[in-house]
Amino acid sequence: MQSERQPLYVQIQEHFKQLISSGKLVDGDRIPSEKELIARFNVSRITVANALAQLAKEGWIYRIPGRGSFVGSGEGASISISPPTVGRPTETGVQGPAVRSYADRHAGVRQMIGLLIPSMADYFALRLVQGIVNALNDTGYYLATVLTHNSKEREREAIVELTRMGAAGLIIFPVDAETYNEEILALKINKFPFVLIDRYLPGVETNFVCSDSALGARLAVAHLWELGHRRIAICSDSPLPTVSVDERIAGYMEALKEQGAMIDPSLILTDFRIDDVLPDEQHPLYRHLQSRSATAYIALNAKLGIHIAILARRLGLCVPDELSILTFDDPSPGLEEPGRYTHVAQSEGEIGSKAAEILIRLLDRPQDKDNGQYTKIILRPELVVRGSTGPVKPS
Repeated sequence: MQSERQPLYVQIQEHFKQLISSGKLVDGDRIPSEKELIARFNVSRITVANALAQLAKEGWIYRIPGRGSFVGSGEGASISISPPTVGRPTETGVQGPAVRSYADRHAGVRQMIGLLIPSMADYFALRLVQGIVNALNDTGYYLATVLTHNSKEREREAIVELTRMGAAGLIIFPVDAETYNEEILALKINKFPFVLIDRYLPGVETNFVCSDSALGARLAVAHLWELGHRRIAICSDSPLPTVSVDERIAGYMEALKEQGAMIDPSLILTDFRIDDVLPDEQHPLYRHLQSRSATAYIALNAKLGIHIAILARRLGLCVPDELSILTFDDPSPGLEEPGRYTHVAQSEGEIGSKAAEILIRLLDRPQDKDNGQYTKIILRPELVVRGSTGPVKPS
């Protein structure tokens, strides 16, 4: 392990990089499970998750669902998986797209492009879909949307259904980026045109469009820190661990480190869920707000930010005088007047439109999907300051 001054997750990364670089771990060797690493290094699950996510992002390791993490081919390497690992094409139903000529596509017959998305519960999803639809106008393609409800099984079924229905290509908002859906890997193996949005698969080369999640978190912390906040909580109610959540938490920790602050694990809230019913007094988030442990909260999605505001009101906390709330994405429609929430804008409309443009290019130029080159677009987020954040109230 390197200097103890390094964050723990960086120390774990460096430990495995050294083992791989020295040849003590070689291509294909299994990495210990998260549970084993937690016990070995005496750290939290989120610390291990951050370390593994970064190793996978850099290509040092890759992950196979149901099997674990394995050594890749070194920094920047990509993974090549044989068909038996993910199921033969005849078993998955994934077939190559029926690519038409330019003349056929402009003869009045439109082809389907499938969109898989976890939910349509907020304006982020609506704006993302609108960006895709705008890019598909006058292209000879139309959009068919399937909600996966954060279910890997439903995601798998939807991929099979859409390809069997003759979809020319797919745009996929993955429900889980830690253990990959085998059907997505089958799409890659079969060279079926698809683009991932919002998230990518660390260690696996694909086309994707997303926002810089870590930078978004750093912008959020910097804003709150400038306002005098020192007890800043970050929270996610994602039903599954994802690379975007991991990167935002990593960015949050790096931003605090840059300010010389200690990382307080009690301010990283990820072990709770919020359904459509508002949390009651026994809910962990309610109890955390009630304890006044933090003066500011960063919510990793817009809907969660609204829940925090409602709970704060129930507890008699005035926003932003007594509690600041900053969300990822704008909870408001933004039609007539600006919303009231300070938020990290991720340009979701642009994410959707650029993903559609990449897919259209693959369909118009089918030879491009065989050249081994992938389009990877990471958009720069912006901080939009509204009325939900303010200076710390003097004690």
